[in-house]
Amino acid sequence: MSDSGDVREAVLDDGREVVVKRGHAPGATAAEAAGLRWLAAAGTVPIPTVHSHDRDRLVIDRVPAGRPSAAAAERFGRGLAGLHSAGAPAFGAPPPDGPAAAWIGRAPMANVPADDWASWYAADRVLPYVRLARDAGTFGPSEAALFERACTRIPASAEPPARLHGDLWNGNVLWDGREAWLIDPAAHGGHRETDLAMMHLFGCPHLDRILGAYRADAPLADGWEERIGLHQLFPLLVHTVLFGQSYAGQALAAARSF
Repeated sequence: MSDSGDVREAVLDDGREVVVKRGHAPGATAAEAAGLRWLAAAGTVPIPTVHSHDRDRLVIDRVPAGRPSAAAAERFGRGLAGLHSAGAPAFGAPPPDGPAAAWIGRAPMANVPADDWASWYAADRVLPYVRLARDAGTFGPSEAALFERACTRIPASAEPPARLHGDLWNGNVLWDGREAWLIDPAAHGGHRETDLAMMHLFGCPHLDRILGAYRADAPLADGWEERIGLHQLFPLLVHTVLFGQSYAGQALAAARSF
């Protein structure tokens, strides 16, 4: 999500350019720092180095600005496949040293490990945001019931837990002219199709190239395109909680789609 706290640029004494982010809530910077380090540990996609963090502030390398290219997109696709393949201990597992009470943008996100993807996705990635939207008056009882019925139809999956970025919209993919970098994760163990579905939802430069390279290295299970709406429920509901009615119709349409 785009709204992740106050951000400013600075230069360290040794000349390195950094970004200083102020967390929007207690624990937000710790969760982001743990997520960045976990993604970087896979060694597959460029991730800004975490220099320091405390209760209120996070300091990371600044990514130089550049233009996306087809070659960089293909490298990113292969790197993303490797990142997902690096795995996680369980669905819902937080990064090492990451808090269970985490965030996606300014919305709360619980990282509670589970063995079964379908039940975990319903319980921790769909229904909590339906309840928040209902409590805010964005959804009425009948609309909330639609999501509850949809959750009973989430298909089982044989996919192992993947190491997800968790908030993979276009604004969190930075291009330096040679590579694509990932920032602002809501990292956790999940289904790899969820990251890909979020890129479909919000768009990404050279998306076809990214997906082609990804699938060449890590083929997707049959029917993945029909499951895009299912995996988009999570980001659409988060956006409904954060931004209100403008995303509610899309979330409802995704629920009806399966």
